[in-house]
Amino acid sequence: MDLGDGGAAAGPGPALGRGGLEALQHTVGSVLSGYGWYLLLAAVAVYLLVQKVSRGLAARPGGRPGAAEAAEEPDVVVRRQEALVAARLRMQEELNAQAEKYKEKQRQLEEERRRQKIAMWESMQEGKSYKGNLKLNQQEAESGASASAVPKSKPNKKPLRGGGYNPLSGEGGGMCSWRPGRRGPSAGG
Repeated sequence: MDLGDGGAAAGPGPALGRGGLEALQHTVGSVLSGYGWYLLLAAVAVYLLVQKVSRGLAARPGGRPGAAEAAEEPDVVVRRQEALVAARLRMQEELNAQAEKYKEKQRQLEEERRRQKIAMWESMQEGKSYKGNLKLNQQEAESGASASAVPKSKPNKKPLRGGGYNPLSGEGGGMCSWRPGRRGPSAGG
């Protein structure tokens, strides 16, 4: 057992001698000098990617420590879910009630239209004007509905213009009189 011989070869390893170490340094140096910037940018990109993935996992509901705390209190989760279900049920009941009111109103309107059509048909069969009859029916319905209201007296209305007023005659209009335009081709260029 010779300790003096193996001391120099034992440092880098038994397979690499002094010539092998220089070859390794030369190879690593040439790779770094040729592709050093690319390797540096790749390392930075990998680092940023790892940081982003770790933040994404921490933000997940099942991946963070807060999820363990929520799992420790299942009664709070159950109460919250029950309140949510109750609120949805209440909103659905309100929606159903509004739908029923709307259907009832539509049914009443359809019934009123049907009655009007029947009245129009009957008046046409009798040879009367169905429009006049329709107006009378509507006035009767309105007067029946507003029977409790106090009738308003209408003031005597006088006409705005005299009976002989004709807007096309040019008389009685004061300074504003309409004249037709000149006939013929336009004088534009």
